[in-house]
Amino acid sequence: MPFELPALPFAENALEPHVSARTLGFHHGKHHQTYVTNLNNLTEGSPLASATLEDVIRETAGDASRAGVFNNGAQVWNHGFYWQSLTPGGGGAPRGELAERLEDGFGSLDAFRSAFKEAAVTQFGSGWAWLVAENGALKVTKTGNADTPLAHGQTPLITCDVWEHAYYLDYQNRRPDYVDAFLDNLVNWDFASENLTRV
Repeated sequence: MPFELPALPFAENALEPHVSARTLGFHHGKHHQTYVTNLNNLTEGSPLASATLEDVIRETAGDASRAGVFNNGAQVWNHGFYWQSLTPGGGGAPRGELAERLEDGFGSLDAFRSAFKEAAVTQFGSGWAWLVAENGALKVTKTGNADTPLAHGQTPLITCDVWEHAYYLDYQNRRPDYVDAFLDNLVNWDFASENLTRV
């Protein structure tokens, strides 16, 4: 069964004015689709063609001879996870156990926000900012290019895509403003809380 482009969990215009339908059209319909197409071409006829994305990532991570498979597989997975990390009318403060764990781990929700924004803004070039669980603790991390916490034994809770194609049509070089919009208006804390229950 070939890998397929997952549908967006919301309409292309649902995140406006923070992320435009034009950006989502290119980002989902062009960039994400290209990673899916590339992954299918690279795995055709191999056992990985019928593997899960998670297994593709784990089996090819660190293998220079299969870097193309890893990069495209991880980008397919990362983007699918990013769409779930967004929701119309999202943002603000999390509730319940997630809020308590963030306060315990970072000292306050504001301190978490600062750490997450710093990771997103200081990721040099293309990449991702993540809230992950590792060894029972919550932490903020960042990865470059297609790298993903799945390759490092971490459990992702949310992510913010900081490749330029995620924000440049709307924010140009103002990545900090895009990250603020993500945290204030878009982040899907319910999704993060669901992921926390699996840790």
